[in-house]
Amino acid sequence: MLLAAFTTAAHAQSLKVGDFAPDFTVATVTKAGVDAAPFKLAEHRGEVVVLAFFPQAGTPGCTTQMEAYRDRYAALFKGGQKVTLVGVSTDDTDDLIGWARKKNFPFRFAADGNKAVGKAYGASGLLWHKRHLYVIDPQGRIAYIARPFNQMSEDAYAALGAAIAAAAGSR
Repeated sequence: MLLAAFTTAAHAQSLKVGDFAPDFTVATVTKAGVDAAPFKLAEHRGEVVVLAFFPQAGTPGCTTQMEAYRDRYAALFKGGQKVTLVGVSTDDTDDLIGWARKKNFPFRFAADGNKAVGKAYGASGLLWHKRHLYVIDPQGRIAYIARPFNQMSEDAYAALGAAIAAAAGSR
């Protein structure tokens, strides 16, 4: 069992641009509540998906990052048109819904309490997820990786925007 965990962790750390993104299914929420159906990455082929792993809802660094996404949502994420942003943390659904409502976030959050998604992407830390970011192109390949994503740097948001634009053009 330890070998299997090591192999999975080693594979996740070896993910690189051009690899197919590991598929997953996870419960997601918005400010409106728990989504009726779980989020399945494979069902989002044909669009750009941004997976933004973060440590914990409501903490200063995570709030800075998610507020920046909210405030740039129309420009950076095309208002959700063929670009799906999913913030992924180990928080439970109630905490994520409350935070999304309080801050009026227009995107989904994934409740990855068992850390399965974080492990698949090498973002799972000892207690919380690390601040990693992946842009997945419409064919399901990883187009951009930021490990870690620097939520305090304007350059990080510019690079993310360029990566989303490039991935959207890869159809």
